Amino acid sequence: MKVNILFTSIGRRVELINYWKKAYADLGIDGQVFGADIDPLAAGSNFVDSFHIVPPSWHKDFIPSVQSICKENEINLIFPLNDNDLVPLSLGKSLLEQNDRIVVVSKSESISMTIDKWKTYEFFKNFSINTPKTWKPNEKNKSDFPLLIKPRNGSAGKNVFKINNKEELEFYIKRIEDPIIQEYINGDEITTDIICDFKGSLIGIVSRERIEVRWGEVAKGKTIIDKNIINDCKKIVKNMDIVGPITAQCILKDNNIYFIEINARYGGGAPLGFAAGVKSPHWYLSIASGIELKFPPIGSYKKNLYLSRYDNSLFMDEKNIKSNFI
Repeated sequence: MKVNILFTSIGRRVELINYWKKAYADLGIDGQVFGADIDPLAAGSNFVDSFHIVPPSWHKDFIPSVQSICKENEINLIFPLNDNDLVPLSLGKSLLEQNDRIVVVSKSESISMTIDKWKTYEFFKNFSINTPKTWKPNEKNKSDFPLLIKPRNGSAGKNVFKINNKEELEFYIKRIEDPIIQEYINGDEITTDIICDFKGSLIGIVSRERIEVRWGEVAKGKTIIDKNIINDCKKIVKNMDIVGPITAQCILKDNNIYFIEINARYGGGAPLGFAAGVKSPHWYLSIASGIELKFPPIGSYKKNLYLSRYDNSLFMDEKNIKSNFI
């Protein structure tokens, strides 16, 4: 069976694209990798089999544009790679999921919870998942400095600041739109890739420590195995309507775990998980093509595998750069 996939907002996700291409080759599955982005200079455009310019995800023509790509190229699977695409693709599922096509994104209610950091905090509290103390600016709360302040709706670590005193707190409260305040936990930041199938069943988990972060994405990291993190991630899956891959972020300090965030898509450091043995590209292609596959036990992957990223450049002739859609 031929399986064509479309990634939206491919940007710089070259490693992920190449791992998917390797999965096609390893499994002997016929198909192509398509990519879409608003940027004609997106690095990923040089590595997909076919690249398409689309409007921004907030634009009224975004879903029709994606639908047109799907119809013209017999796309079987759609994966979003950016937070901004999640809600539009989820709301557009009924239109896009024709001819057995699967939009690999969770339901809009789950996505709304992950985007709204206050709702994420309430989710953790409701299901007894340990999380830092969190409150709104208009709520009284006794907590020692330092604190953390961040937008209630935000992503990629933008506008997240460590607060050392009352003056700094007052300064940032006025400058961050709809902020929330959080107890500051100084520990190791862990991102866990939680891999679910197209029906929401858990098929893989891999945790990785973020040793160095650049532009909100891991630059250096290593895989770790912590049974308590794995158990909490299973709890997340049990109480959240998930389709496909998501990530959960936590802080690990003195063997205590504090969950802080959920992202309903592939994380930027996903290739480290692939290399460690949680080969979700192979798994998703196998499921889509009807190949029987025995998944490894949850939590079985290579520990202490390190990732270190480096810069690379692409050089493109002007004639080969697609003009923008709008």
